[in-house]
Amino acid sequence: MRELNLDQLRTLVSIADLGTFSAAARALHLAQPTVSLHISELEARLGAQLVVRGGRSVVPTAAGAVLVERARRLLRDADDATDAVKRHVEGRLGRVRLGTSTGIVVHLLPRVLELMARAHPEIDVEVSILGSAETMERLGQGTLDVGLVATPQPARRELVMSHWRSDPMMAFIPTGWPAPKRITPPWLMDKPLIFNDSTTHMYRLTMEWFAKAGHTPRARIELNYTEAMKSLVVAGYGAALLPLEQAGAAATPNGVQVLPLKPALTRHTAVVHRPLAALDGATRNLLQTLAQFRQT
Repeated sequence: MRELNLDQLRTLVSIADLGTFSAAARALHLAQPTVSLHISELEARLGAQLVVRGGRSVVPTAAGAVLVERARRLLRDADDATDAVKRHVEGRLGRVRLGTSTGIVVHLLPRVLELMARAHPEIDVEVSILGSAETMERLGQGTLDVGLVATPQPARRELVMSHWRSDPMMAFIPTGWPAPKRITPPWLMDKPLIFNDSTTHMYRLTMEWFAKAGHTPRARIELNYTEAMKSLVVAGYGAALLPLEQAGAAATPNGVQVLPLKPALTRHTAVVHRPLAALDGATRNLLQTLAQFRQT
């Protein structure tokens, strides 16, 4: 037996609801012979009479009533499936895999995700906490859709990289330490230091800053979580160099003084993804949301 035809099932349901072939034909914008053909083909396919013809109205037989009930469910499922695909194509529904660092997760990503949730509530953003190198690798492998990475990074032909933010690096110093208005490499050299993990781009950026002044510092501890680093600064364990990703009092925890560096140092961040033509609507909508947080 051939598979059931959804158009024919829709015709049967319409006849059951409206009571006549002609009313169903008008509602479905079909010729009445087409409606009759739909029912005849359904009956032939199932080997059962589905409607009682004659009289002022057409009513389903017992077998027809069973099929009408199931047909309603099938048609609802078909409509739901069509709508889901449409929402996915339009970017209103879907899942986006995003890779980013801990600093961005704590200070910037919550605002991005809040805006996404308001504008696109049916898009699920799946976040992986990764270093920039691993994010680039996973983007190349296709296991991430969007990455927020520290730059510079080696270019990849299959990926698009565009500037997202430039955040100033600042010295986070315990409030109990007497400190100049601007923090220099020589001043920091004889202080206990809290560094990012040596595998991170932030570590390399910090070491280059010291190296340009002729210094090679040694960290008291290395971590890969900015909030833990700030907590150690509050405890007086050491000083840290971290990006200032938000302004105002929220950026300065109690027990910490945040001071500019001399020479100045900046952490640049880029958005990385596959070419736009290869992206689904959900990913494009996340990129549009991220663009609202772009900073020169």
